[in-house]
Amino acid sequence: MSRIALVDDDRNILTSVAMTLEAEGFEVETYNDGQSALDAFNKRLPDMAVLDIKMPRMDGMDLLQRLRQKTSMPVIFLTSKDDEIDEVLGLRMGADDYVKKPFSQRLLVERIRALLRRQEAIESGEVATTEETKIMTRGALVMDPLRHSVSWKGRDVALTVTEFLLLQALAQRPGFVKSRDQLMDVAYDDQVYVDDRTIDSHIKRLRKKMRTVDDDFSAIETLYGIGYRYNEE
Repeated sequence: MSRIALVDDDRNILTSVAMTLEAEGFEVETYNDGQSALDAFNKRLPDMAVLDIKMPRMDGMDLLQRLRQKTSMPVIFLTSKDDEIDEVLGLRMGADDYVKKPFSQRLLVERIRALLRRQEAIESGEVATTEETKIMTRGALVMDPLRHSVSWKGRDVALTVTEFLLLQALAQRPGFVKSRDQLMDVAYDDQVYVDDRTIDSHIKRLRKKMRTVDDDFSAIETLYGIGYRYNEE
């Protein structure tokens, strides 16, 4: 039974979403501010966190930043309807996805299940025995799918599940273009719809993380109006 942490200062959302997730077979923990959640996470991490952005004591952005210092567990942000800047910032900081309020609880459940399936497959090694399970080397890039590890020029880079899948999809065929629709298929469950901007935000955050170990990283090329490709250096 997967443990889901819900962090939101709206008690109505906490109650209704917790009831839905429990009915779906999840174990649910609820917190109404970021600091309470962080205190609990320091003792025991959940399998996934669903975070509101605007909360008292510690907001979702600060909580995510603290979490990414020690874990790559899946994180979904809950954002207000017009918080486009917060959505992009959250994705760049390491959230795997976001859901806008007011939201369909069925959609939230599907996104949670999709991220948990990918996380479980990577952690357990229960990945289809194909080329995708083998250690992949592309120039300075080394990816080990079974260990969910990435290094660039010998330096480790911590990626979320979504970032890892996108980089893997691009690097598998250097020089070949992947459209945003193709990358959506890689990163998301068929029942989950995301727009082009979500993929763009993930790619921007992926580049930023690679540049933390190499300021000159430029292996991921944008082809405007078409998609992205990986150029082996």
